[in-house]
Amino acid sequence: MSEPLHTIRKRADFLAANRGLRNARAGFVLLTRGNEGQGKRFGVTVTKKIGNSVVRNRMKRRFRELLRAALPGEGLADTDHVLIGREGGVERDFAKMRDELSQALARAREGKGDPARRRKR
Repeated sequence: MSEPLHTIRKRADFLAANRGLRNARAGFVLLTRGNEGQGKRFGVTVTKKIGNSVVRNRMKRRFRELLRAALPGEGLADTDHVLIGREGGVERDFAKMRDELSQALARAREGKGDPARRRKR
């Protein structure tokens, strides 16, 4: 039987995950960082730039379902996984997002990540 998934709730844990590996896809960014033996944990964040509360909550529900389905088999052990919503994430096909999440998890497992985006001036 696989280990249970836990939800990240503390801001400090989200900030710590931001210092880990970053894998960007069209609908989301996956952040992964080891958590010193606390098991597989996940968190979801969507900023107000994405849309109103209805849109943000719908995106968060979709992301939570993606993570609950993918992490037991493909997730990294003793790692925090955080999905950050991007602009096109609500309209994207669910099956396509599932494939993109699998690819992002595979890259994270290999220790490969994408560089951080430049800040807009």
